[in-house]
Amino acid sequence: MRLSSMADYAVVTMAAAARHCGSRGINGARVNAGQLAEETGLPAPTVQKLVSRLTAAGLLRSSRGVGGGLKLARPAAAITLADIVEAVEGPIALTACVELGKHDCGLEAACQVKPHWPVVNAALRGALAGINLTSLAQ
Repeated sequence: MRLSSMADYAVVTMAAAARHCGSRGINGARVNAGQLAEETGLPAPTVQKLVSRLTAAGLLRSSRGVGGGLKLARPAAAITLADIVEAVEGPIALTACVELGKHDCGLEAACQVKPHWPVVNAALRGALAGINLTSLAQ
């Protein structure tokens, strides 16, 4: 099991944003996508795409004009690794049968393991939710 490059880059980008914006994030300094690209070494178009997704997910807040830029939408301590991964990947679901509304597995009717997948999935999501952006930014 491996995170996509985009999810990995989103974590790196958010950690850099948290360092610029301070641990409270919402009242701290602002940063722009160019600064994030320079600091992280990621290509600017990739950072722009990530900023759009992270803003749409409510993790970053963007403002235009003089004094504009990006800032955390909430304090770094209130943003988790799970939040960041889900902003890029969608809901964490190890198997299709864990996703709500998905019933495309040919083994589903007779599967003896299906009842256990939600427990495993919850454990993984819980582990990711237990790591906040403050820790990642240090």
